[in-house]
Amino acid sequence: MKKLFSKIKTGACWLGNVIKKPFVKFGNSKLVQGYLGSKFHKTWIRLWSDYAFFMHIPLALILVFVMEWMSRHSFAAAWGFVVDHTGPYLFNSYCIFVALSIVFLSKRRGWWRVFISMIFIILGIINCIILLNRVSPFGYTDLYMISDLLTMQDSNYFSAEQAMISVIALVIYIILMSIYMAKGPKKQNAKPFWQRLILVVVLFASLYPSTILLRQSGIMTSYFGNLAQGYLDYGYLYGFSTSVLDRGMNRPFGYSKSKIDDIIEKDASYVNTIEIPSEDKSQPNIVVMLLESFYDVSESEFLETSEDPIPFIHSLEQNYSTGHCIVPVVGAGTCNSEFEVLTGMSCSFFGPGEYPQKTIIKETDCESYADVLHDNGYSTHVVHNNGGNFYSRANAFSMMGFDSFTSKELLDITDYTPLGNWPTDDILIDATVDAMDVDDNPDFVYTITVEGHGAYPTYPVEEDPAIKVVAHGKTEEEQNAWTYYINRIYNVDDFVKKYIEALDARGEDTLVIMFGDHLPTMGLTNSEVATGDLYKTKYFTWNNFGMEKVDEDLASYQLVSEFLNRLDIHNGNLNAYHQTAMAEGKKYGTNDYMNNLRLLQYDILYGDRYTYQDGTEYGPSDLIMGVNDVVIDSAYFFNGKLHIYGDEFTKWSKVFVNGEQVPTKYESGQVLSINIGDVANGDTIKVCQMGSSNTVFRESNEYKVYDPNYIEEEPEIEETDEEDSEE
Repeated sequence: MKKLFSKIKTGACWLGNVIKKPFVKFGNSKLVQGYLGSKFHKTWIRLWSDYAFFMHIPLALILVFVMEWMSRHSFAAAWGFVVDHTGPYLFNSYCIFVALSIVFLSKRRGWWRVFISMIFIILGIINCIILLNRVSPFGYTDLYMISDLLTMQDSNYFSAEQAMISVIALVIYIILMSIYMAKGPKKQNAKPFWQRLILVVVLFASLYPSTILLRQSGIMTSYFGNLAQGYLDYGYLYGFSTSVLDRGMNRPFGYSKSKIDDIIEKDASYVNTIEIPSEDKSQPNIVVMLLESFYDVSESEFLETSEDPIPFIHSLEQNYSTGHCIVPVVGAGTCNSEFEVLTGMSCSFFGPGEYPQKTIIKETDCESYADVLHDNGYSTHVVHNNGGNFYSRANAFSMMGFDSFTSKELLDITDYTPLGNWPTDDILIDATVDAMDVDDNPDFVYTITVEGHGAYPTYPVEEDPAIKVVAHGKTEEEQNAWTYYINRIYNVDDFVKKYIEALDARGEDTLVIMFGDHLPTMGLTNSEVATGDLYKTKYFTWNNFGMEKVDEDLASYQLVSEFLNRLDIHNGNLNAYHQTAMAEGKKYGTNDYMNNLRLLQYDILYGDRYTYQDGTEYGPSDLIMGVNDVVIDSAYFFNGKLHIYGDEFTKWSKVFVNGEQVPTKYESGQVLSINIGDVANGDTIKVCQMGSSNTVFRESNEYKVYDPNYIEEEPEIEETDEEDSEE
């Protein structure tokens, strides 16, 4: 073992020297050494040595400008921020100035100055790249998404090439900083450490009162109703810092048991005045469908299409209840619209850019409409053609009380969009029907589509797209992106038609509520959309039992509650609250409406749960992944492999031999294969549907391999397909 470690150490040292050698050679070159011995360099070093405190002022100003330049993708836009938002620009610079003061605690001031400056530059680069793919800027909650990003290789978000470039850049940076640490100068005759420490502490302590003062004066703010606009108005560094420090919900003013009692009692008095239908009255199935990045392009004046790309959805709009849906995000952040629609809670009470499903819902159960309908005898399901762990959904849906969740790992997906990075949505039709056929109870199904998902290519993808598009006033690249997007929603329209036909064919009363989670990431502005508001998508409905058509605009946290009210379903604490408030004519977003919603939401998620003492108590469910059994029927040896036959196999099926996972090749929904060298006659096998991070979502029956015709062969050496990535 010692010899092994010695060899590893020797090899690592050799590799390090090989990588370091060209950098050291460059450092010893005449060019570099000539510069280091020049008068200019000596003067520059003396300035940073003797007047570092004052030199940090222009450095901080420059760093903020560079960060804004990268974030806005425009030098002119960054300069506009300096001119039009001078106060926030100076405050962002002051924050960096304070951070740079850390260098005074060390004698290696140059090294620390470069290190701290690079942190801010790297933050700027990250935001720059993120804003090329979505509207929402980089926030603290995105750090919770790193595990999800790492499972999304070869998607529009994250490619293997980008990962390699990032790793190489990081290695080079570490090597350069290591050389600088060894060779860089040290500060001589520094002031006593205690004096330097006091300076740093005083500067950092000044941040809090200065922030409060600027917020009170209106120069800064503590909440961004529009996250992207907040970053533009107050600066990327301030926005990101706010997303770090202002997370979760603060205790609302006036929060107490008596206040919660008053709200619950008022809601109960409203609900009790409503005539409850008799128990023998049939309860319709309720399907809520999230239409990924859906935008009705007929609401845009600059777009011209060869024909209506969504004729069926427009027919629904003419015949069934519809309206605009006010959502909390633009261009990204699907799970926040999802959170509001499923729970009746508002994301505006959380920190900027926070995803509750990645933070508080990780550890705290949350009342949802699944709970409400479960009390009414409904079975509750989720169907989605993307990863079960993405946005921590498997955990979140358990915390919200759903019975089952069929994610892509449980679906035999074979058809993809032209770019090949997202599944088409047709697979969701049979998956929804399967979920509804599990028992005879009425069903509440939440269906999440992905076919309309970005990013959208700026080059032609389809030679002869079904819908021809002219984007007036846009570049050729933007027109290509719009052409691709509009042809995707054209396919989504056909999917919605087939989906509703399948539900209608079941012969049961059914209500379908479809909503756009956010507008697409296409650089849209308020002036380019008919509503004048990028936070307004559309919702559409369908039913087969004669529900009256009533059109109105609703906030996403009101959407389900409004239709439950029309169905005479009034139980549930938040459901009753929304119905009471709407019955009193209170508008979404108004102070009266939001103050009480904030109190209830804080109480359930962070407080003492007085709501559950007075009203109905809810808890998490034992969520089951998928509704169909994964089955092994038989297994036979031939051609150097064990071929396993059964049902419900998918690309995310992995074979376990005697409890150990082995490389698995997906052949079809009924056939998997493994190399003969990984299994022997008499071994026990099972198939597991695997999510990211090696999560086992569902297991098959155990099957003992016994093939009387088995003859031990030399194992066939073959590359196996071990794909397990997020599309």
